[in-house]
Amino acid sequence: MRLPWKISIVAFMANPLLQREEQVDETIRVLASDPFFDVIELHPMSEQAWRLAEPAIQAGGVDVVFGVQPLIINRGFNPSTLDEGERRKAVEMLIESAKLAASRGARALAFCSGPDPGPADRGAAIDSLVRSIKEVAVEAGRLGVKLILETFDRDWDRRRLIGPLSDAVKVAEEVKAEFGNFGLLWDLSHAPMLNESPHDLKRARDHLAHVHIGCAKRLPDGRLVDSHPGFYRPGAINGVEEVAELIRVLLEIGYRGAVGFEVKPEEGQIWREPVEAAKGVLYTALAKVAGEA
Repeated sequence: MRLPWKISIVAFMANPLLQREEQVDETIRVLASDPFFDVIELHPMSEQAWRLAEPAIQAGGVDVVFGVQPLIINRGFNPSTLDEGERRKAVEMLIESAKLAASRGARALAFCSGPDPGPADRGAAIDSLVRSIKEVAVEAGRLGVKLILETFDRDWDRRRLIGPLSDAVKVAEEVKAEFGNFGLLWDLSHAPMLNESPHDLKRARDHLAHVHIGCAKRLPDGRLVDSHPGFYRPGAINGVEEVAELIRVLLEIGYRGAVGFEVKPEEGQIWREPVEAAKGVLYTALAKVAGEA
């Protein structure tokens, strides 16, 4: 059975040491040489680390996508803030990241919104986000880079402004009224924290540019966290049935973007373990869907 989508892997999540620029050569070599993967998702690594990664990427013939979600979540860049000075810093970071992406052959840049400010300022924050995206889209368009906004949970862990698909679609409609180089990224692992399911993607079919497959984690006290554990791990939410449901919906809506894995090793795991488990889940889910045809 031939997969109808390119399959990607978030390298800096598969091996978190990559964000510290450790095990760069090993990680990229293993992932880029794996015929299962067509796309490698990278963070904006230093020039020194890129020199280690680039030969394996070229040898593997894989595409590259850039993701700056860690910069926004961990370093405080906020493209949706109401503080104009801080918003400008976020816009400048995104523009510089788009330039770096283009220089390294990447044709897409994924990012997320800033923290949810609460109901009172939510509308203004969404307006601020749209303004930021449009400003970045001008330069990204010149570079041939597509901007992709990822939806995160609003109430549990990351508590981002965007957020539910309903708000993400509104952002997409506003941006795409002027710019064509924009789309949305929906992550199966965030669905339980947003009370969403793959069927909700039907309302975003015209804007969907990338899809992630992974798991949320339920802690013993009932809280949900966005830690992206591997499939079958204790507390992991999502499995073969949920991935099969996602596949059915993607086929139904005629989705043609990439489908990527975002899984992270937990304590006691080697980094390749959740990657291999995820591949097995996709194979099993595909066989299940194919058997229904």
